[in-house]
Amino acid sequence: MVRDITHFIGGSEIPGSPEVNGGRWGEVFDPSTGAVQARVPLASAHEVRAAIADAEAAQPEWAATNPQKRARVLMRFLELIRDEMDDLAALLSSEHGKTLDDAKGDIQRGVEVIEFCVGAPHLLKGEYSTGVGTGIDVYSLRQPLGVVAGITPFNFPAMIPLWQMGPAIAAGNAFILKPSERDPSVPVRIAELFLKAGLPAGILNVVHGDKEAVDVLLTDERVRAIGFVGSTPIAEYIYSTANAHGKRAQCFGGAKNHLVVMPDADLDQAADALIGAGYGSAGERCMAISVAVPVGEETADALAAKLAERVAALKVGPSLEPGMDYGPLVNRAAVERVTDYIQQGIDAGAELLADGRGFSVAGHEEGFYLGPTLFDRVTTDMSIYREEIFGPVLVIARAADYEEALRMASEHEFGNGVGIFTRDGDAARDFVARVNVGMVGVNVPIPVPIAYFTFGGWKRSGFGDLNQHGADAFRFYTKTKTVTSRWPAAGVREGASFVIPTMH
Repeated sequence: MVRDITHFIGGSEIPGSPEVNGGRWGEVFDPSTGAVQARVPLASAHEVRAAIADAEAAQPEWAATNPQKRARVLMRFLELIRDEMDDLAALLSSEHGKTLDDAKGDIQRGVEVIEFCVGAPHLLKGEYSTGVGTGIDVYSLRQPLGVVAGITPFNFPAMIPLWQMGPAIAAGNAFILKPSERDPSVPVRIAELFLKAGLPAGILNVVHGDKEAVDVLLTDERVRAIGFVGSTPIAEYIYSTANAHGKRAQCFGGAKNHLVVMPDADLDQAADALIGAGYGSAGERCMAISVAVPVGEETADALAAKLAERVAALKVGPSLEPGMDYGPLVNRAAVERVTDYIQQGIDAGAELLADGRGFSVAGHEEGFYLGPTLFDRVTTDMSIYREEIFGPVLVIARAADYEEALRMASEHEFGNGVGIFTRDGDAARDFVARVNVGMVGVNVPIPVPIAYFTFGGWKRSGFGDLNQHGADAFRFYTKTKTVTSRWPAAGVREGASFVIPTMH
């Protein structure tokens, strides 16, 4: 039976209204079987504005709640989400297609940011200087922006919403989430858990939708800031539109993450790292390693052989079935897009070592499966090197020497993540200092920073001055007020001064 997913506004589940949204719905699939399991309402502009109005009405009282009490709501939420981890992971897996263990990792990474946000009372402290002039003190305050919003992708339906809503709520804002319509159930459940934890109704609203909903969030003057994660073209559109309407924006786009393998690296370790980072979650990660860059022909030949052997042993199947290395892609369109890229690689002359096309699972023939694909001898002019494929496709782009490998990662238009595998500390140190990429791993294949550092790429992978989570998130979701204060002695008059104040 196909179920109906609801919006979550004002602390209540709000069904889609055909009278308001014109009967527009999106389909939510079970990627393992290909069957439609739910439908999600696509909000009209009127419905989004109602959610904004609800958030605006609720926010002042929440902002006036002291930060410690706000943090206690987050602490209660942490208890609730841990209690529901297994059920949430199964729900996430059933709509996205990632394995249960990977779904739990998705949730846990979001939980770690909420744990960091429990420290909001400290993170929101301003600065204070006494006696900067005669009887004058200067101090600063961090205050919430008001109503803020997040637009999040399908590939992390728990982690990225939590990355955005946690700091925003902890800082005293009201938050409106527009999650992906491909796997929207977990974000709604998260909002319900926050309400159960004591978050006032209206502080966290979830509205589903497409471009119509997004454009309202971008243009309505009551929304003061926008966070986005998705493709680069959409990130650019959201960033430019938000700025044109006077909003703050942090927008994160595509990636083409390289892993440089030096001749002195442990090739078995490097091959294992590439397999996990390249094919985990069917490659549907912005931090997936999609380009292996072995340095030197001998290194490349040995690495290619080890990768081919490991690719042949990968287990692909239903996301809820134990023992799978990865599950299906999110929908049929994703399979078709990745399949087209594989053909582009073949047509461009890349050497196909493993072909994932035509892969099927017995009993699940209509599922959205694609086997692992491996290319060798890929050059920098090929589309499979230049563009983000977002599927289980790993390419080997050989470098003659270290300088060429460094240049490949640095000159690519995307600058999200990069890694190097080596036993040479000097080479690693030089790589970290010189590579033109925002997040770097040394003998680490997926360099996602822990919650109290910040996450963000460079170049066309990130738009905006501040990154996600860590201290940057609290800077993004607050505005600084600076106060210059003087308490002159009673009866003392100095007369009018026509000179700008200076320090002397």
